[in-house]
Amino acid sequence: MNPKSSEARNRNENPFEGLNITSSEALLNLKTRNACSRCHKSRMYFCYTCYLPVPPLQGKIPSCDLPIKVDIIKHKHEIDGKSTSAHAAVLAPNDVRVFTYPEIPQYDKNERVVLLYPGADAYTVQELYSGRNKSQTYSEKLLAELPHGYNVGTLMRKVYDNDDKGNKIYHVEELPIDRLVIIDSTWNQSRGIFADIRLQNLQKVVLQHRLSQFWRHQKGSPRWYLSTIEALHQFLIELHICAWGCDEIYVTPLTTNWPVHEKNGHIQCRPYIGEYDNLLYFFKFMYEKLHCLYKHEDLLAYQRPMEV
Repeated sequence: MNPKSSEARNRNENPFEGLNITSSEALLNLKTRNACSRCHKSRMYFCYTCYLPVPPLQGKIPSCDLPIKVDIIKHKHEIDGKSTSAHAAVLAPNDVRVFTYPEIPQYDKNERVVLLYPGADAYTVQELYSGRNKSQTYSEKLLAELPHGYNVGTLMRKVYDNDDKGNKIYHVEELPIDRLVIIDSTWNQSRGIFADIRLQNLQKVVLQHRLSQFWRHQKGSPRWYLSTIEALHQFLIELHICAWGCDEIYVTPLTTNWPVHEKNGHIQCRPYIGEYDNLLYFFKFMYEKLHCLYKHEDLLAYQRPMEV
Protein backbone atom coordinates (compact mmCIF):
# COMPACT_ATOMS: atom_id res chain seq x y z
CA MET A 1 0.00 0.00 0.00
CA ASN A 2 1.26 3.46 -0.85
CA PRO A 3 1.56 5.49 2.41
CA LYS A 4 0.33 8.56 0.49
CA SER A 5 -2.76 6.87 -0.96
CA SER A 6 -6.27 7.96 0.03
CA GLU A 7 -6.89 4.56 1.66
CA ALA A 8 -3.76 4.89 3.79
CA ARG A 9 -4.65 8.45 4.79
CA ASN A 10 -8.16 7.37 5.82
CA ARG A 11 -6.78 4.58 7.99
CA ASN A 12 -4.39 6.99 9.65
CA GLU A 13 -6.99 9.70 10.21
CA ASN A 14 -9.73 7.37 11.50
CA PRO A 15 -7.96 4.27 12.88
CA PHE A 16 -10.58 3.64 15.59
CA GLU A 17 -13.68 4.43 13.55
CA GLY A 18 -16.62 2.22 14.52
CA LEU A 19 -14.83 0.50 17.40
CA ASN A 20 -16.83 0.10 20.60
CA ILE A 21 -14.42 1.91 22.94
CA THR A 22 -15.56 3.67 26.12
CA SER A 23 -15.18 7.46 26.32
CA SER A 24 -11.84 8.59 27.74
CA GLU A 25 -13.44 11.42 29.74
CA ALA A 26 -12.18 9.96 33.03
CA LEU A 27 -8.58 10.03 31.72
CA LEU A 28 -8.97 13.55 30.37
CA ASN A 29 -10.20 14.80 33.75
CA LEU A 30 -7.12 13.45 35.53
CA LYS A 31 -4.55 16.25 35.72
CA THR A 32 -1.94 15.00 38.19
CA ARG A 33 0.05 11.89 38.94
CA ASN A 34 -1.02 9.73 41.88
CA ALA A 35 0.49 7.05 44.07
CA CYS A 36 -0.27 3.44 43.20
CA SER A 37 -2.37 1.88 45.94
CA ARG A 38 -0.05 -1.13 46.08
CA CYS A 39 3.55 -0.03 45.45
CA HIS A 40 2.96 3.68 46.22
CA LYS A 41 5.02 4.81 43.25
CA SER A 42 3.90 7.90 41.38
CA ARG A 43 1.95 6.96 38.25
CA MET A 44 -0.28 8.58 35.65
CA TYR A 45 -3.48 6.69 34.74
CA PHE A 46 -2.28 3.22 35.85
CA CYS A 47 0.64 1.44 37.48
CA TYR A 48 2.56 -0.50 34.87
CA THR A 49 4.24 -2.73 37.46
CA CYS A 50 1.22 -3.58 39.64
CA TYR A 51 -1.31 -3.39 36.76
CA LEU A 52 -3.76 -1.27 38.71
CA PRO A 53 -5.47 2.01 37.78
CA VAL A 54 -4.43 4.90 40.01
CA PRO A 55 -6.91 5.49 42.89
CA PRO A 56 -8.87 8.36 41.25
CA LEU A 57 -9.64 6.07 38.30
CA GLN A 58 -10.61 2.92 40.17
CA GLY A 59 -14.11 2.01 39.12
CA LYS A 60 -14.11 4.59 36.32
CA ILE A 61 -12.29 2.73 33.56
CA PRO A 62 -13.77 -0.16 31.57
CA SER A 63 -12.92 -3.79 32.11
CA CYS A 64 -12.90 -6.53 29.51
CA ASP A 65 -14.01 -10.11 29.94
CA LEU A 66 -12.04 -12.20 27.48
CA PRO A 67 -13.22 -15.54 26.06
CA ILE A 68 -9.84 -17.17 26.72
CA LYS A 69 -6.94 -16.75 29.13
CA VAL A 70 -3.86 -14.80 28.01
CA ASP A 71 -0.25 -15.09 29.15
CA ILE A 72 2.20 -12.38 28.09
CA ILE A 73 5.91 -13.25 28.29
CA LYS A 74 7.79 -9.98 28.52
CA HIS A 75 11.49 -9.55 27.74
CA LYS A 76 13.43 -8.33 30.78
CA HIS A 77 14.77 -5.37 28.81
CA GLU A 78 11.35 -4.30 27.58
CA ILE A 79 10.65 -0.90 29.16
CA ASP A 80 7.61 -1.23 31.42
CA GLY A 81 6.36 2.29 30.83
CA LYS A 82 6.51 1.92 27.04
CA SER A 83 5.06 -1.58 26.70
CA THR A 84 1.37 -2.03 25.93
CA SER A 85 1.20 -5.39 27.72
CA ALA A 86 0.27 -3.44 30.87
CA HIS A 87 -2.86 -2.17 29.07
CA ALA A 88 -4.11 -5.74 28.76
CA ALA A 89 -3.35 -6.62 32.38
CA VAL A 90 -5.11 -3.49 33.71
CA LEU A 91 -8.17 -3.77 31.47
CA ALA A 92 -8.63 -7.55 31.68
CA PRO A 93 -7.30 -8.39 35.16
CA ASN A 94 -9.24 -11.65 35.44
CA ASP A 95 -7.91 -13.08 32.21
CA VAL A 96 -4.39 -11.72 31.60
CA ARG A 97 -1.14 -12.66 33.32
CA VAL A 98 2.23 -11.01 32.64
CA PHE A 99 5.54 -12.82 33.20
CA THR A 100 9.09 -11.57 32.79
CA TYR A 101 11.36 -13.96 30.91
CA PRO A 102 12.87 -16.41 31.86
CA GLU A 103 9.73 -16.99 33.94
CA ILE A 104 7.32 -19.05 31.83
CA PRO A 105 4.34 -21.03 33.16
CA GLN A 106 4.29 -24.79 32.83
CA TYR A 107 1.62 -25.76 30.30
CA ASP A 108 -0.09 -29.11 30.50
CA LYS A 109 0.03 -31.23 27.34
CA ASN A 110 -3.75 -31.53 27.40
CA GLU A 111 -4.30 -27.78 27.72
CA ARG A 112 -5.37 -26.09 24.49
CA VAL A 113 -2.65 -23.43 24.30
CA VAL A 114 -1.32 -21.58 21.26
CA LEU A 115 1.60 -19.19 20.84
CA LEU A 116 1.16 -16.06 18.76
CA TYR A 117 4.32 -16.18 16.68
CA PRO A 118 4.96 -16.21 12.91
CA GLY A 119 6.93 -19.44 12.69
CA ALA A 120 7.20 -21.48 9.51
CA ASP A 121 4.66 -23.98 10.87
CA ALA A 122 2.22 -21.36 12.15
CA TYR A 123 -1.52 -21.89 11.69
CA THR A 124 -3.86 -19.11 10.70
CA VAL A 125 -6.69 -18.51 13.17
CA GLN A 126 -9.13 -19.95 10.63
CA GLU A 127 -7.07 -23.17 10.54
CA LEU A 128 -7.64 -23.60 14.27
CA TYR A 129 -11.23 -24.35 13.26
CA SER A 130 -10.79 -26.04 9.89
CA GLY A 131 -7.49 -27.85 10.35
CA ARG A 132 -4.60 -27.69 7.93
CA ASN A 133 -5.37 -27.82 4.24
CA LYS A 134 -3.75 -30.87 2.65
CA SER A 135 -2.69 -28.80 -0.34
CA GLN A 136 0.39 -26.58 -0.37
CA THR A 137 1.03 -25.33 3.16
CA TYR A 138 0.97 -21.78 4.38
CA SER A 139 4.75 -21.66 4.78
CA GLU A 140 5.37 -23.32 1.42
CA LYS A 141 3.32 -20.66 -0.34
CA LEU A 142 5.19 -17.97 1.56
CA LEU A 143 8.63 -19.43 0.88
CA ALA A 144 7.88 -19.53 -2.82
CA GLU A 145 7.64 -15.75 -2.99
CA LEU A 146 10.24 -14.68 -0.40
CA PRO A 147 12.47 -11.85 -1.65
CA HIS A 148 16.16 -12.69 -1.62
CA GLY A 149 17.75 -12.28 1.80
CA TYR A 150 14.54 -12.26 3.88
CA ASN A 151 13.81 -14.62 6.75
CA VAL A 152 10.52 -16.51 6.72
CA GLY A 153 9.62 -15.31 10.21
CA THR A 154 9.77 -11.64 9.32
CA LEU A 155 7.32 -12.04 6.46
CA MET A 156 4.79 -14.45 7.94
CA ARG A 157 1.86 -12.07 7.60
CA LYS A 158 -0.31 -13.15 4.68
CA VAL A 159 -3.41 -15.29 4.67
CA TYR A 160 -3.85 -17.54 1.64
CA ASP A 161 -7.09 -19.17 0.59
CA ASN A 162 -7.08 -20.78 -2.83
CA ASP A 163 -10.49 -22.36 -2.29
CA ASP A 164 -12.24 -19.01 -2.78
CA LYS A 165 -14.19 -19.55 0.41
CA GLY A 166 -13.13 -16.29 1.95
CA ASN A 167 -13.44 -15.87 5.68
CA LYS A 168 -15.92 -18.40 7.00
CA ILE A 169 -18.19 -18.69 10.03
CA TYR A 170 -17.91 -22.12 11.67
CA HIS A 171 -20.94 -21.81 14.04
CA VAL A 172 -19.12 -23.77 16.75
CA GLU A 173 -20.37 -24.57 20.23
CA GLU A 174 -17.07 -23.57 21.84
CA LEU A 175 -13.79 -21.92 20.90
CA PRO A 176 -10.93 -24.20 19.79
CA ILE A 177 -8.39 -22.95 22.37
CA ASP A 178 -8.29 -22.08 26.07
CA ARG A 179 -5.17 -19.94 26.31
CA LEU A 180 -3.05 -17.63 24.16
CA VAL A 181 0.63 -16.90 24.80
CA ILE A 182 2.16 -13.67 23.48
CA ILE A 183 5.82 -12.61 23.49
CA ASP A 184 6.18 -8.93 24.37
CA SER A 185 9.47 -7.58 23.03
CA THR A 186 11.13 -6.16 19.97
CA TRP A 187 11.41 -8.53 17.03
CA ASN A 188 15.09 -9.27 17.67
CA GLN A 189 14.48 -9.91 21.37
CA SER A 190 11.54 -12.20 20.66
CA ARG A 191 13.67 -14.75 18.83
CA GLY A 192 15.62 -15.58 21.97
CA ILE A 193 12.42 -16.15 23.96
CA PHE A 194 10.83 -18.12 21.12
CA ALA A 195 13.82 -20.52 21.11
CA ASP A 196 13.05 -21.57 24.69
CA ILE A 197 12.13 -25.24 24.74
CA ARG A 198 9.13 -24.50 26.96
CA LEU A 199 7.51 -22.61 24.09
CA GLN A 200 8.70 -24.76 21.22
CA ASN A 201 6.05 -27.42 21.81
CA LEU A 202 3.16 -24.95 21.58
CA GLN A 203 1.18 -24.63 18.35
CA LYS A 204 2.03 -21.35 16.63
CA VAL A 205 -0.61 -19.06 15.13
CA VAL A 206 -0.29 -16.02 12.88
CA LEU A 207 -2.58 -13.04 12.36
CA GLN A 208 -4.08 -11.52 9.27
CA HIS A 209 -2.57 -8.33 7.89
CA ARG A 210 -3.36 -5.20 9.95
CA LEU A 211 -1.58 -1.86 10.06
CA SER A 212 -0.16 -0.84 13.41
CA GLN A 213 -1.03 2.53 14.90
CA PHE A 214 1.66 2.23 17.58
CA TRP A 215 3.73 5.38 17.95
CA ARG A 216 6.86 3.61 19.22
CA HIS A 217 9.31 3.31 16.34
CA GLN A 218 11.28 0.12 15.67
CA LYS A 219 13.93 0.71 13.05
CA GLY A 220 13.59 -1.54 10.03
CA SER A 221 10.14 -2.87 10.91
CA PRO A 222 7.13 -2.42 8.58
CA ARG A 223 3.74 -1.00 9.59
CA TRP A 224 2.22 -4.46 10.06
CA TYR A 225 4.38 -5.16 13.15
CA LEU A 226 1.70 -4.75 15.81
CA SER A 227 2.10 -3.67 19.40
CA THR A 228 1.18 -6.29 22.00
CA ILE A 229 -2.25 -4.84 22.73
CA GLU A 230 -3.07 -4.48 19.01
CA ALA A 231 -2.01 -8.09 18.39
CA LEU A 232 -4.19 -9.36 21.25
CA HIS A 233 -7.17 -7.35 20.00
CA GLN A 234 -6.69 -8.61 16.45
CA PHE A 235 -6.38 -12.24 17.56
CA LEU A 236 -9.57 -12.09 19.62
CA ILE A 237 -11.49 -10.50 16.76
CA GLU A 238 -10.38 -13.24 14.37
CA LEU A 239 -11.07 -15.99 16.92
CA HIS A 240 -14.57 -14.68 17.69
CA ILE A 241 -15.69 -13.89 14.15
CA CYS A 242 -14.44 -17.22 12.78
CA ALA A 243 -16.57 -18.87 15.44
CA TRP A 244 -19.75 -16.80 15.29
CA GLY A 245 -19.45 -14.05 12.68
CA CYS A 246 -19.85 -10.30 12.99
CA ASP A 247 -23.04 -8.51 14.02
CA GLU A 248 -24.72 -6.66 11.17
CA ILE A 249 -24.73 -3.37 13.07
CA TYR A 250 -20.99 -3.54 13.84
CA VAL A 251 -19.12 -1.85 11.00
CA THR A 252 -15.42 -0.97 11.24
CA PRO A 253 -12.45 -0.89 8.85
CA LEU A 254 -10.99 -3.84 10.80
CA THR A 255 -13.93 -6.11 9.97
CA THR A 256 -14.69 -4.95 6.43
CA ASN A 257 -13.84 -8.33 4.87
CA TRP A 258 -15.28 -10.50 7.62
CA PRO A 259 -18.63 -12.28 7.26
CA VAL A 260 -21.76 -10.92 8.89
CA HIS A 261 -23.75 -13.47 10.87
CA GLU A 262 -27.23 -13.93 9.48
CA LYS A 263 -30.01 -14.76 11.90
CA ASN A 264 -30.73 -18.21 10.59
CA GLY A 265 -31.16 -20.46 13.59
CA HIS A 266 -27.62 -20.80 14.95
CA ILE A 267 -28.69 -20.01 18.49
CA GLN A 268 -25.26 -20.87 19.93
CA CYS A 269 -23.61 -18.07 17.95
CA ARG A 270 -22.74 -14.74 19.55
CA PRO A 271 -21.86 -12.39 16.65
CA TYR A 272 -19.06 -9.93 17.40
CA ILE A 273 -20.24 -6.47 18.38
CA GLY A 274 -17.04 -5.01 19.83
CA GLU A 275 -16.74 -7.01 23.06
CA TYR A 276 -12.93 -6.70 23.14
CA ASP A 277 -12.54 -3.21 21.69
CA ASN A 278 -11.99 -1.70 25.13
CA LEU A 279 -8.61 -3.42 25.16
CA LEU A 280 -7.62 -0.37 23.10
CA TYR A 281 -8.99 2.07 25.70
CA PHE A 282 -5.59 3.37 26.87
CA PHE A 283 -4.04 2.86 23.45
CA LYS A 284 -6.62 5.06 21.71
CA PHE A 285 -6.34 7.75 24.40
CA MET A 286 -2.53 7.89 24.16
CA TYR A 287 -2.64 7.84 20.37
CA GLU A 288 -4.99 10.82 20.30
CA LYS A 289 -3.02 12.67 22.98
CA LEU A 290 0.21 12.21 21.03
CA HIS A 291 -1.45 13.39 17.83
CA CYS A 292 -2.47 16.62 19.55
CA LEU A 293 1.22 17.35 19.96
CA TYR A 294 2.68 15.99 16.71
CA LYS A 295 1.56 15.60 13.13
CA HIS A 296 0.97 12.01 12.14
CA GLU A 297 3.25 12.20 9.12
CA ASP A 298 6.11 13.61 11.21
CA LEU A 299 6.35 10.58 13.51
CA LEU A 300 8.92 7.98 12.40
CA ALA A 301 6.68 5.07 13.41
CA TYR A 302 4.17 6.02 10.69
CA GLN A 303 6.80 6.54 8.02
CA ARG A 304 7.57 2.83 7.94
CA PRO A 305 6.68 1.03 4.72
CA MET A 306 3.20 -0.49 4.42
CA GLU A 307 4.54 -3.42 2.43
CA VAL A 308 7.88 -5.13 2.01
